[in-house]
Amino acid sequence: MKTVKFASVVLIAFSLVTLFMSTSVLFDLFGIREREGNYVPFIVATNFLAGVFYLVGAYGLYTAKAWTARLLTIITVMLVGSFLGLLLHINSGGAYEAQTVKAMVFRISLTAIFAVLAWRYISKKNK
Repeated sequence: MKTVKFASVVLIAFSLVTLFMSTSVLFDLFGIREREGNYVPFIVATNFLAGVFYLVGAYGLYTAKAWTARLLTIITVMLVGSFLGLLLHINSGGAYEAQTVKAMVFRISLTAIFAVLAWRYISKKNK
């Protein structure tokens, strides 16, 4: 269970960074929007939404709620859908930054790891 508690703390940190960065880009705070270059608005909005859900997921992980694995899986699917939209955006000649693709792959992978962790340690416990 220590693994799950630690994972929830990591997820909180990841959530807070996600919320800070996406909010800063969406609302042009601290000059971050300019530094981000060719950001893709729907990706930033999806990341913001994921950041909010990450906080809920972190609570679910920490308290071992049965719904946590489903929530994290839904977030993963949402991010994959957004990533597919990004690929369509890129293929149609839309402006983007290469770091966005890398960041999305990282975000999807990390979220999937959290989902698997929740399925493995929480869902089995609650059966």
